[in-house]
Amino acid sequence: MTRLRLKTKIAAGVLFLFAMLLLVGVLGYYYLNKVNRAAAAILEDNYESVEYAGIMLRAAEHWQQGDAVRRNFESALIKQEKNVTEPGEAVYTQSLRSQFTAFRNGDTAQLPAMRESLAGIMDVNMKAIVSKQEKTRKAADKALMYIAIISGLCFLMGIVFVYNFPGYIANPIHELTEGIRQIADRKYEQRLHFRSGDEFGELAEAFNSMARRLNEYDHSNLARILFEKQRAEAVISSLKDATIGLDNKNIILFANAEALQLLSLPEAALVGKPAEEAARHNDLLRHLLHDKNPAPVKIVSEGKENFFLRESADIVYNSEIIGHIIVLRNITAFKEQDLAKTHFIATISHELKTPLAATDLSLKLLDDARTGLLSAEQRELVEGIREDNRRMIRMVSELLDFSRAESGNIPLQVQPVPPSDILRYAMETVSRQASGKEVDIDVVIPENATPVLADAEKSAWVLVNLLTNAIRYSPPKSKVDMTVSDEGQSWRFSVRDYGKGIDATFREKIFERFFRVPEAEGEKGTGLGLAIAREFIEAQNGRIGVESEPGRGSHFWFSLPKA
Repeated sequence: MTRLRLKTKIAAGVLFLFAMLLLVGVLGYYYLNKVNRAAAAILEDNYESVEYAGIMLRAAEHWQQGDAVRRNFESALIKQEKNVTEPGEAVYTQSLRSQFTAFRNGDTAQLPAMRESLAGIMDVNMKAIVSKQEKTRKAADKALMYIAIISGLCFLMGIVFVYNFPGYIANPIHELTEGIRQIADRKYEQRLHFRSGDEFGELAEAFNSMARRLNEYDHSNLARILFEKQRAEAVISSLKDATIGLDNKNIILFANAEALQLLSLPEAALVGKPAEEAARHNDLLRHLLHDKNPAPVKIVSEGKENFFLRESADIVYNSEIIGHIIVLRNITAFKEQDLAKTHFIATISHELKTPLAATDLSLKLLDDARTGLLSAEQRELVEGIREDNRRMIRMVSELLDFSRAESGNIPLQVQPVPPSDILRYAMETVSRQASGKEVDIDVVIPENATPVLADAEKSAWVLVNLLTNAIRYSPPKSKVDMTVSDEGQSWRFSVRDYGKGIDATFREKIFERFFRVPEAEGEKGTGLGLAIAREFIEAQNGRIGVESEPGRGSHFWFSLPKA
């Protein structure tokens, strides 16, 4: 069976409307023409005969007025003889002719008979006019009835057509639009059912085929996707560290139970919301989003201080950043242990100072001749004990300084200090050590060096520590350069030696606490000196660093702001 195309159906609908309009027009034209012909026949057949009879009657009444009247009568009679159309009209016309002939020949007695004949002609035509007029009226009424019926039927069919035909086009389009919306909402069970065999039917078949394939694909991957989603959610929920995930538009994707507890927010108020909107009324979330300071974050939870380390990482997929996560790692236990360690070091160091000071005093008394003279062997033993005691005192002092630095309680007396004073104090302290190893210290300082804002004692201690290390790791009979240079807003203090140098592997760790370069020559230390030096310098708003290459010595420096 041949299927009609949509274009053919639309053309057929338009032709149907045109045919109805044509039918009404043809029918109206037919009946109007019929009525018009009937009216013209009345005018031509009967009205003219009545008019001719009237002319002849008036001429007969004024026959004596002359030839013009007689000619009018003759002319009207001839026309009447040619316009005989009704039954009985011919008899009256023939009688009128014979009577007129006699009347014209002088028989005036024919005048009454002529009047009767003219009256007969007029009466026959008047009756015919009345009869034809009635027929014409009936024909007109019939035509009006037919036209009204046909027009009414066409109107009803047109209404039905206009009501249904646009729906035939629009309804499938509406169903298709709704079906596409359902597919967009992942409702792949949606189907279209068009019974027509036109383009809409083909469209429905293609749509249903697409929906079936999407449904098959969705169900084939749905279980795996759901499993992976549930597993990811389980992994996130099981994390002990507070974790918040955001996409590349800064929309919060997830927050585990630990994060919700710290933020004191329900999941509905966080997940799926823009981070800026959620942080508007939450100080902790605002701090996590905007503050990049690596320092630990203190959060009071359930009346207890907790410390967290903020970590963030980008989520990369196919070499594209699709989001990032923020992790708050709970370091409260480590912080408490670190604080306990600091207190322990401070306590032990303070307790050790007393016996060490007493030992140092006893050694001084042994050196006094009033307590008795010592033999050479005894003096050598006492000197060894004194060196060990001094090393212990120095280590205890470093531990005390270290504990103060860690606790943040570094007592500073920052004031304008000439750089030359710091250099002079350092030189006086290390001069004996340098001369003992035959190391020359070259000092370079500008004559117009302005003061620095610093704690003179702490800054000199740092410089002494750098010089001591330089002397310790310099070969005998070498030199150490100590310079002060202008950096614009600060003065830079530099100590350069020409010893073994430091490998690049260890340069980044050189300022860490308890770190010592492996296989370093010289006297063993605690590994706290450079760590304390960094704390002292940074507490004075300064900077400290090192530049070194193996075999080419080391260059340690620190800078302090100008006064």
